[in-house]
Amino acid sequence: MEPKTLKVQYEEGLAKVSLARPEKANAINALMWDELRDLFTHLSENKQVRAIILDAEGKNFCSGIELSMLQDLLSLKSECGGRAKEMLRTKILKLQESVNSIEQCSKPVIATIQGACIGGGVDLIAACDFRYATEDSFYSVKEAALGITADLGSLQRLPPIVGQGVTREWAYTCRNIPAQEALQKGFINQVFAEQSAMQAEALKVASLIATHPPLAIRGTKEALNYSKDHGTHDSLNYVATWNAAMLPSSDIVEALQAMGGLLD
Repeated sequence: MEPKTLKVQYEEGLAKVSLARPEKANAINALMWDELRDLFTHLSENKQVRAIILDAEGKNFCSGIELSMLQDLLSLKSECGGRAKEMLRTKILKLQESVNSIEQCSKPVIATIQGACIGGGVDLIAACDFRYATEDSFYSVKEAALGITADLGSLQRLPPIVGQGVTREWAYTCRNIPAQEALQKGFINQVFAEQSAMQAEALKVASLIATHPPLAIRGTKEALNYSKDHGTHDSLNYVATWNAAMLPSSDIVEALQAMGGLLD
């Protein structure tokens, strides 16, 4: 079914997923969480898609979780206090699945960010493979200022990207992080003066990724994701097992033939 809170465009091996609630600064409501999970699960399995761009309509990327949804989560009730807490935990785990679906998607995901990227928006882009942004963009791990411990992935995914000290400063202060600082700390790969230039570069890079053998790209993402949570020895063992299973592939023959042609 066509999603209601997202827009999807397909072009030559690429998919562009857009957060499509610009009138709400792309605040993430319950339906968007569900649609993100379902769509990225579908894209992961879609053999025609080799790379994905995640962007947003309007002047802001995402203002975080919609406050009315947050209030609904906090008002869950049951005759038993323990069961009410269990219900809330289950809801949180389901929201985590939506963010996890981006990281676990078998295709590289490039985020392009403009304007505000707050709370849940940071969770989404931290789960992407890398990030481009405009000069006017800013970021905030805002949850602590609202009396919440961030629980959808920022506290887990930011440290490998920007380091423990930077993550802790951002999470404790809840301040707005300007694009140039995010670039300096390694959270953002490139900053652009204009949104059109950012989108053009993202399309160019995604198109280049789409030219490479898809099984090798998938294996590269699998190996990188695994190494994030495991030591060097275990990660090398994992990638050896992956290649032992996947190397007998027609992709290799075609790639070597193409490379040989380039070297002739």
